[in-house]
Amino acid sequence: MWRATVLTLFPEMFPGPLGISLAGKALSSGLWALEARDIRDAATDKHRSVDDTPAGGGPGMVLRADVLAAAIDAAQIARGRPRLLMSPRGRPLTQKRVMELAAGPGPLIVCGRFEGIDQRVIEARELEEISMGDYILSGGEIAALALIDACVRLLPGVMGKLSSGADESFSDGLLEYPQYTRPQDFEGRTIPDVLVSGDHAKVEAWRRAEAEALTRARRPDLWAAKTAQMAVQNIAPKPRKDTTTG
Repeated sequence: MWRATVLTLFPEMFPGPLGISLAGKALSSGLWALEARDIRDAATDKHRSVDDTPAGGGPGMVLRADVLAAAIDAAQIARGRPRLLMSPRGRPLTQKRVMELAAGPGPLIVCGRFEGIDQRVIEARELEEISMGDYILSGGEIAALALIDACVRLLPGVMGKLSSGADESFSDGLLEYPQYTRPQDFEGRTIPDVLVSGDHAKVEAWRRAEAEALTRARRPDLWAAKTAQMAVQNIAPKPRKDTTTG
């Protein structure tokens, strides 16, 4: 069973939104497991202290290496399970990494607070630093919730159809194409004719072209990576054209 173990100063934040919708149903059904452990349980003084002032001076506090290392060790994580640290200086989380994590036994996730955690525990416990984006949160808990949700939805049996996650943004290095449903006419905006044509080949070609156009316009970084990949595979991108999506 896929299991997420979270080390946090606020275990009451879990499962939070993971306890409802698809993730919550899967959690109740035993398709995955979640354990939130309080870092303060590893503290050794009567005040359950976990932090101290930064070496060299400066504002804020830093999570102590000895306390956090003891919390990690107490979790008794099996060999081979990833050890992650949610950190704004980490490598950005990608759908590729999510798929790798979802295919494994499930990670240990450390949620930092204050000014961060002692560098020595990152090195000593081989924590992989992961960022959710170029912004700062109050702590790693919200980032951990997002990471877990991204993984859980890919687990077998969680989504209704195995193909549900195949055509989403980032799954093929592209943003997802626009989606439409009833009514046929909404405030004078109609569904593109190709989507109601019944011609599956034309629908697939339209969706691919739209995905490429959106990625090119909104995420030039992704588009550059995708075109480089297609060049290696000797696949020509669709000719650029103006498209109407509504």
